[in-house]
This record gives sequence, structure tokens and C-alpha cells, in this order.
Amino acid sequence: MTHMMLAALIAINVWTIFCFGQDKARARSGGRRIRETDLLGLALIGGTPGALIARHLFRHKTRKEPFSTQLILIAVIQCGLLMGWFIF
Repeated sequence: MTHMMLAALIAINVWTIFCFGQDKARARSGGRRIRETDLLGLALIGGTPGALIARHLFRHKTRKEPFSTQLILIAVIQCGLLMGWFIF
């Protein structure tokens, strides 16, 4: 993995954590929320670790369905792809 790829991966995960935190703050204040599809999209493009950390850190969207199932499915697929990449 190149330094640029690692930097991009770190950046997307930091951004994902920030977005989950913003959504939690907006939920508390009654503000305009971040769409679940946008949060899942961040996970899909590499922000899954950040999403899982943010869910725990902010206690946000931990029981929300089908969001939780979709996020876990993204994580499982990404882990499978990563394992396949290392094996082959």
C-alpha cells in the first residue's frame, strides 16, 4: 500500500467519524440529519473502521435497522475482499 493510499484511507475514516458525530449532534438538537445512505456510502468507500468506531464512541445508530445490518454486511464483504487480496 502506498503512502497516498494509506493517507486517503485515514482521511476517509476520520471524515466518517466526524460525520457520525455531526449526525448524532444534529439528532440531539433536532437539526437536519445526514442521510443514512451517505453514512453507508462513506463506509463503502473505505470508512468502515471509522463507522464502527463512531457507532461505539457516540452510541449512534447502534440499534437502527436496516442500517446496522447493512453496515455489518459492508464490513463482512470488505473483510472477505481483503482476505482474498492477501491470499491471491
